[in-house]
Amino acid sequence: MEIITAKDLTKDYDGFRAVDRVNFTIVSGECFGFLGPNGAGKTTIMRILYCFMPPTGGEVKVLGHDVTKDPSLVKSRIGVMPQDDSLDPDLSVLQNLVVYARYFDIPKKRSSVMAKDLLGSVGLSEKMNANIRSLSGGMKRSLLLVRSVINDPEIIILDEPTTGLDPHSRQMVWKRLSELKAQGKTLLLTTHYMEEAQRLCDHVAIMDRGKIIVIASPQELMDRHGGNLEDVYLKLTGRKLEN
Repeated sequence: MEIITAKDLTKDYDGFRAVDRVNFTIVSGECFGFLGPNGAGKTTIMRILYCFMPPTGGEVKVLGHDVTKDPSLVKSRIGVMPQDDSLDPDLSVLQNLVVYARYFDIPKKRSSVMAKDLLGSVGLSEKMNANIRSLSGGMKRSLLLVRSVINDPEIIILDEPTTGLDPHSRQMVWKRLSELKAQGKTLLLTTHYMEEAQRLCDHVAIMDRGKIIVIASPQELMDRHGGNLEDVYLKLTGRKLEN
């Protein structure tokens, strides 16, 4: 079932075209990745999908709702793990989750139980009452991930979910994402890590200069162009990978 559709999606900033009439369809239960160099338009697309900003042109529907006409309905059914650290440094780990749950009208008693279960799933139970400032970068990324699912969303949007993580922390995030996909969640991610995309994604869209060059499964791209996914990326974009 088609769960996200974009038709001629366009976004302009002061005369600069960040996203140039792109089209894509994402089906329920898949992991879909946007790959491309910095400035390719990946994060802009994500922000449009979770209703952070409106498109300049085209049509985008998420779960059947137009992102410009029904943003509140879209937001209530998706989870977002942003690239930047948006945790409240004045609150504890548990409080960050409970306070965030209020945006979805989840009662404190219920959200506390949910939050403790989620923290356990990423190995943060012992940090429940710790202040955010005491967490490592990997712990903060894990906390942002579980925060994105506190409302039990149907779609989870992940912007560079493992940027800056050490290999062990990255593996933990990958494991959690695989578990969420196994639960039937639809995952959208941007990443510069080709191994991440090759391991997690059912389909990827390779972007450059605001346009989508190709959409296919990682295996299809490797079969078609030879080499691994990083080789395909470099061949199609002519750009070096930047993390």
